[in-house]
Amino acid sequence: MPASYQPHTVGDDDQERTMSQTVDTNLSAAEATVRHVLDDKGDEVVWIQPQETIGKAVEVLRDKRIGAILVKDPQGALVGILSERDIVRRLADTPGRTLPQRVEELMTPEVETCSPDESLVVVLRRMNDGRFRHMPVMEEGTLVGLISIGDVVNYRLTALEYEALKLKQLIVG
Repeated sequence: MPASYQPHTVGDDDQERTMSQTVDTNLSAAEATVRHVLDDKGDEVVWIQPQETIGKAVEVLRDKRIGAILVKDPQGALVGILSERDIVRRLADTPGRTLPQRVEELMTPEVETCSPDESLVVVLRRMNDGRFRHMPVMEEGTLVGLISIGDVVNYRLTALEYEALKLKQLIVG
């Protein structure tokens, strides 16, 4: 038997047990809401009007480095969303004739939205089931943001990095 071995004794049970996982850390991802993502990301929303050309929309997508753009009418109401996928599909259907077309011809007019207080897990499930990557965030009828699957992944990665740092600090002391 090694010299460092000490058998279990009655007094060993009196020590406070610690755990690397707690109910709080395990539930934190499940309790995260759209508002948490918007708080980190910001609430800037890029939009275009329906009568603009696809060429203009492509420039905005490129310049802002985004994958979708919201479409608002002149009164400011949300009337659609235009994604890179929508444009690529049309490029395949009308090669060389896509850029002059109008946004309203390609946009998705039935836009699924979410509220800031919705669970990220629920919103991600809706996005996955609907096979789309961007969702406008509405609060009391007003557009307050746009989240993407990428935003959610970034939010979760940051949270995991923070949790890992806390664990490292706990271990190191």
